[in-house]
Amino acid sequence: MFGDINYLAVLVAGIVAMGIGSLWYGPLFGKPWMALMGITPLQMDAGKKKGMMKSYIIGFIGALVTAFTLAYLISSLGVAGVTGGLTLGFLVWLGFFVTTKLGSVLWEMRPWKLYFLNIGYDLVNLLVMGIILAVWQ
Repeated sequence: MFGDINYLAVLVAGIVAMGIGSLWYGPLFGKPWMALMGITPLQMDAGKKKGMMKSYIIGFIGALVTAFTLAYLISSLGVAGVTGGLTLGFLVWLGFFVTTKLGSVLWEMRPWKLYFLNIGYDLVNLLVMGIILAVWQ
């Protein structure tokens, strides 16, 4: 059932996702994200001092699950090449991430800017994962 999945590509896609996340929520958009979340630099420093390894490990596992699921869809649907990976990554983003994260604005009263910042990360992440997994089968 899962024989056609390139597990090394899944691992690499998970690692790349963590790298994208560290750039996205670090030097690229870290300050706006913290402001929108209501987190101060002191709170971030305190969180780092407490140890964030557990959060990074759980986040990495989540990235691996996303990569595996995308790899399974790519394999099952016969998706190949850069264009195929981009298309599937975009459709997964649009159909699942964009729609389910709407709840953060509608019910949790989070700002729209935060919503767009977060789904922007998801889009970039899924597009890159889609390329890696569709090309490296």
